Amino acid sequence: MTSFTQSERRASIGLAGVFSLRMFGLFVILPVVALYADTLPGGESATLIGLAIGIYGLTQAIFQIPLGRLSDFWGRKRTIYLGLCIFIMGSLVAACADSLLMLCIGRGIQGAGAVSSAAIALNADLTRDEVRTKSMAIIGITIGFTFLLSIVLGPVLDGFVGLSGIFLITALLTCVSIAVVYFYVPDPEPIGKRGEDSPVKLQVILSNRDLLRLDLGIFSLHGILMAMFVSLPFILAGLEGGLITWQFYLAVMVSSIFIMLPLMMLSEKFGHRKAVFLFSIMMIILAELLLGVFDFGQVGLGLALVIFFGAFNLLEASLPSWVSRVADPKSKGTALGVYSTSQYLGTFIGGVAGGWTYQHFSGQGVFIFSAVWALVWLLASVKMSDPVNQVSQ
Repeated sequence: MTSFTQSERRASIGLAGVFSLRMFGLFVILPVVALYADTLPGGESATLIGLAIGIYGLTQAIFQIPLGRLSDFWGRKRTIYLGLCIFIMGSLVAACADSLLMLCIGRGIQGAGAVSSAAIALNADLTRDEVRTKSMAIIGITIGFTFLLSIVLGPVLDGFVGLSGIFLITALLTCVSIAVVYFYVPDPEPIGKRGEDSPVKLQVILSNRDLLRLDLGIFSLHGILMAMFVSLPFILAGLEGGLITWQFYLAVMVSSIFIMLPLMMLSEKFGHRKAVFLFSIMMIILAELLLGVFDFGQVGLGLALVIFFGAFNLLEASLPSWVSRVADPKSKGTALGVYSTSQYLGTFIGGVAGGWTYQHFSGQGVFIFSAVWALVWLLASVKMSDPVNQVSQ
């Protein structure tokens, strides 16, 4: 197996840290934001609560392709600095919010700092083809671990500093991200010296069926997650027995690792990526049906969530490296912009649709809706080429 150079190791670890710090700010509020929004003026509408959760994804979706495209011409690091500064401003607005509308505005500004595509493209610039998948896997696994940690820490931090304090912590961590990019991540070659042709046209990227299926995957994965977190906090809060939320999430997340790791080994070590991918979607369908159809109490709810997060964490860690394999190296910024747009568009639609469904059909209706969504995703993914046989051209 080809080893990293020192520069490639720094790029992989540094950008993984940047993703981790930013994604922590996105994920850490999920267990508590719905309950907090419910106390603000306008919080009587579950649809608006869903909007507060999902609007981050809308502005992310709007700006991912433009900033990914900008990074192809203006430079990766410059684009990342710009996006992170915008994210800090949004965090400060959200921290000062005294109404659901102001919270939505702050979350929307946060989302406008859409640097995911530029950061992944920078990683591609700084790594060789033969180690790029391993580098992307480091980033993906770091995001998955961050998700585990943030879901557990969200209720804990809320108890100490409240949601406003969490947003301030997020702003501070983003400042740390800027320092990491500036001082630790190596500089790529100037754009004019890379010896590359002009980036592939956007319509060529949009015509690649395998890329589109992967885009659908991240769209569905995050849409289902956001829909669930409109109703899940209320369901947990209403369970009989005084359930302590952070302890419940900790047990679920730790247990899900024992599902994720064997599947990851099958996928990465033995090359069964497509089979594991499809099986993971089926696990999500099963989990959503268990949540929506049956009433098992705390234990049953926990088991269903273990199944869901075992699949979610695997897919969250794997999908970016798959896209890196398929995307044309001359336009990774643009291709990954489309991928990231799909992810955050799913965040927006999942949040709003989950809120509307919860308001009209209860929490169980949200889970049934999510199961149907995952089934459509599964059917659309059956003909996807096996990523293990695809290598960046």
